[in-house]
Amino acid sequence: MNLRSIRILLLFSIVVLLHVFLIGAIEERTLQINCFSYETAYRNLRNHQIPVDVLEAFWQESNDTKDFAELLTMYFATDGLVTDTKMLREDIAFVERYRYDDFHEICGYVYAVWNDLERFPVGAVASHPEAKVTFSDSWMQSRTFGGDRGHEGCDIMASLNQRGIYPIYSMTDGVVENIGWLRLGGYRIGIRSDSGAYFYYAHLAEYAEEFEIGERVEAGTFLGYMGDTGYSDMPGTTGMFDVHLHVGIYLNDADGKEFSVNSYPMLRYLDGSSDVR
Repeated sequence: MNLRSIRILLLFSIVVLLHVFLIGAIEERTLQINCFSYETAYRNLRNHQIPVDVLEAFWQESNDTKDFAELLTMYFATDGLVTDTKMLREDIAFVERYRYDDFHEICGYVYAVWNDLERFPVGAVASHPEAKVTFSDSWMQSRTFGGDRGHEGCDIMASLNQRGIYPIYSMTDGVVENIGWLRLGGYRIGIRSDSGAYFYYAHLAEYAEEFEIGERVEAGTFLGYMGDTGYSDMPGTTGMFDVHLHVGIYLNDADGKEFSVNSYPMLRYLDGSSDVR
């Protein structure tokens, strides 16, 4: 083999090696980019659709709420396809290397809505021991008052359709951020929890006291009574729907824009008849 042939062979080998290296680098970069879908995780964070058995497993195999939030965030990012906690932890370790900020932004939202939960918001009716409540996942179901819209919360319905008898309690510690009449929500109170989630209680018949904006409350603070106020610009309007409590949970994104999260799983977690805990 002459010198020219050797040079051609070496050049060919270098080209092949460069090609293999570039293909590998492209595949690695593609994997890094696609290892975490912010859009998928955000969509599923808002919908918060998670089977009870999966939620139970995550709680049982978590060290604390932060660990639970990380598992749930990765579960959301996989569109609910991966439920094995060992696999999720391996995915988290990889994602934290390449998409740390995106992962922890969503994780922070998950942590905020779960970390401060302590009390189911509706208490027993002392004068009517038989009075119960029910609730189901009505997230984004159609609503038409005020224009077509999706239902951004969960309704806790009263078996006894009587306003002013079901006591309402704060689900978390926090600070009163809003109070008073809203066209859709009637008499409502909004409490910002210590971890940053905004808990919205609507359609109250009356308040337990004259709460002030900025006032600190604790989980279990008596807020008022369940009612049927709202769906009017006239404060005090009742009777537009059955007695119930609307519970909404809201967060602010990195730009300060508010968005809602399905509150049904959190209520199911707090419900005394649930096996989630």
